[in-house]
Formats: sequence, C-alpha cells, structure tokens
Amino acid sequence: MSNFILQEAHEKANELRVRTEHDFNLEKQTLIHKAKLDVVKEFEEKAKEEEVKARIQKSSEIGASRVSKMKYRDTLLAQLLTSATQRCGLVSGDANYSSLLKALVVQCLIKIEENSVTIYVRSEDVSKCEAVLPSAIQEFVAIMKQKANVDLKPDVTLNSDPSKHLSKETSGGVIATADQGRIVCDNTMKARLELVYEELLPSIRAILFPEGQ
Repeated sequence: MSNFILQEAHEKANELRVRTEHDFNLEKQTLIHKAKLDVVKEFEEKAKEEEVKARIQKSSEIGASRVSKMKYRDTLLAQLLTSATQRCGLVSGDANYSSLLKALVVQCLIKIEENSVTIYVRSEDVSKCEAVLPSAIQEFVAIMKQKANVDLKPDVTLNSDPSKHLSKETSGGVIATADQGRIVCDNTMKARLELVYEELLPSIRAILFPEGQ
C-alpha cells in the first residue's frame, strides 16, 4: 500500500514538474515574443524619427539655398541698377541733352495740369534750362490748343534759389511743382530710370534667371 502511495506521489510530482516546465517555457516564449515586438516597435519609432529629422534638415537646406540664391539675385539686380544709374548720369553730357530737357519740361507741364509752375534742375543745368524754357512753354501751349482747343498763358518759372537746386544723384532732368509744392511731377533721369526698372523687372529677371537656373 505504501508503495502505491509513493508511486502516486512520484507520478503527481512528475506531472506537476512537466506542467510547470511547460508553463515556464510558454511564459518565457511569450516574454521573448513581447520583447521582440517592443524592440521592433522601438526601432520603427526611431527610424521614423530619423526620417523626420532627415526631412526637416533637407527642407532647411533647401530653404537656406533658396534664400542664398535670392540674395545673390538681388545683389546682381542692385548692381545692374547701379550700373544703369551711372550710365544714365552720362546723358547730361550728350549734345542732345538740351533737347531732352525741353521735352521733359513739356511733359511735366502736360502732366501737372497747372497754370503756375516752378521748374527745378541741377545747378549745372540752369543755363541749359533757361535757354529751352521759352520754347518748351510755347510747345506746351501749342499742344493744348491742338489737343484740347484751350488757349493757355502758363506762368512757368525756373527756380532761382541755389539751395533748392536738384542734387547730383538725380542724374539730370527736371522736377516741376505747383500749388506751393503740393503738386509734384518728378521727371528726373533717376526717377525715370527707376520707373522703367520697375516696369521691366519681370522681363529682366526672366532674362537673367531663366527657370530652372
């Protein structure tokens, strides 16, 4: 009887050992599998983080490159405008400059549409403008008579105050004012160049910086 009981005890113990080892191995496999999944998840998250960092860095580099390119283009355009301004300053030394002054005065008188007008020029252009002013007024009156059938007797005077002469930076040309300086028509070479530059800027950009370059 005792042997039977011992036999049963051994079998029960062996059964418990087998079940325990099975449960242990199952738990171990579960833990290992879970650990593998955690490692894979962590790796994927880090991979995504690195991908995001790489995209941000690439975007930053592209942005910096674009800014650098824009600054370089602006520098070239500024140099172009400076060169054009210097060339524009040479116009006043041309033999036809007096004729140009006359045309600019006539244009100012037409644009400003006032009867009493004061003309301003550079100090070195005073004598030239004095010489052409009478004919410029005469031409203006003739144009208004022909185009609008209006007889005008404009009071156009040349500024005589040396402190109010135009600066050399204007590169020549004229400025006309009326109504005690409230109305101004800037027809200097500098102003005309800036106007043309602004109008042609899209075309200039297209020529200097073709798409893709």
